[in-house]
Amino acid sequence: GIQGIVDAYRQILPQIQLYGPTNFSPIINHVARFATHSLQQGTAAQYFVLLIITDGEITDLDQTRQAIVNASKLPMSIIIVGVGEADF
Repeated sequence: GIQGIVDAYRQILPQIQLYGPTNFSPIINHVARFATHSLQQGTAAQYFVLLIITDGEITDLDQTRQAIVNASKLPMSIIIVGVGEADF
């Protein structure tokens, strides 16, 4: 559930270094390839949820918008959560 996600985030945060640029389109396109493959199987047996937790503003906004539009008909959802003081 949500609390499990929050707990995992808090546990790993001290062990990682956050940095930029904040490009979302590569990961959206990567997951979209999995969703496309699933859709081509014709069984609709898989649905993908991409959760992006970010501390920075999106630096590839045009590419991210296009990636979201391209993925909009695929069996996937994209959730972007901004944390920290950046202008989201």
